[in-house]
Amino acid sequence: MSKILVVGSSNTDMVVKSAHLPLPGETVLGGQFFTFAGGKGANQAVAAAKLGGDVTFLAKVGNDALGKIAVEGFKKEGIDVSHIITDPDSHSGVALIMVEDSGENCISVASGANGKFTALDIENASELVKKASYVLVQLEIPLEAVTALVDKAFALGVPVILNPAPARPLSDKLISKLFIITPNETEAELLTGVKVTDEVSAAKAAKILREKGAKLVIITLGAKGAFLLSDQEEILIPSIQVNAVDTTAAGDTFNGALTVALSEGMEIKAAIRFANQAAAISVTRMGAQSSQPVRSELKPI
Repeated sequence: MSKILVVGSSNTDMVVKSAHLPLPGETVLGGQFFTFAGGKGANQAVAAAKLGGDVTFLAKVGNDALGKIAVEGFKKEGIDVSHIITDPDSHSGVALIMVEDSGENCISVASGANGKFTALDIENASELVKKASYVLVQLEIPLEAVTALVDKAFALGVPVILNPAPARPLSDKLISKLFIITPNETEAELLTGVKVTDEVSAAKAAKILREKGAKLVIITLGAKGAFLLSDQEEILIPSIQVNAVDTTAAGDTFNGALTVALSEGMEIKAAIRFANQAAAISVTRMGAQSSQPVRSELKPI
């Protein structure tokens, strides 16, 4: 089976669900409180594992209860956790999430050990990168580590899928070494200067990212679907329409599912349809990892 290496963050999500998101200075009463395992890296690793991927997760946690609970959770999903690093001087990552009844959310993150990821950690994991069929990474760990990972994988000929979230500027040099970049509308605008609102503007932004050197560009457009630009074509692949209750891990589910599909040899459009399906299921349930589907819930592509 093709091996997937996911590199990134692990957080504990503390979620309050209420009628609407508070305005600055406003207190909203009557919400429900939940605690979920989260973090973009962990979410993507779990999504891939639940869908049948052979996943190794490279992450950093603190030497605390939250970190230990997180690692035990990864083990239960069948993820190889033998390369997760415990930082004795940092707390594990925490995300405070507010979700309104429509499913929209806002998030504040205390990175903790995630922020201590270094280029040396990547160098020490060279053999892991070398053995991977695909590397999946996000931007909730320091850019120094992400850059080192992309450089290492590119030198070894291992394709990298970068989900550029949370949004931040990236060098053309880094983008040029990517197999796939998967921004949403906000991230695509930051990277290209093009405000993405529809298929036409998505195409314009995607072309700029292609000009920077990314082999494939997939811009996720929420309920509209995902826009693909490759050498061969540009196409909007529609999403599946559902009643969303919590969009917290939709993008992470999409990226984990996309990587699994590619690792199984699906061509890119089929892989996107597979990922759209997984993401659509995830938004119908509360939580991040807890909302993600298992393989039996997806229809064959």
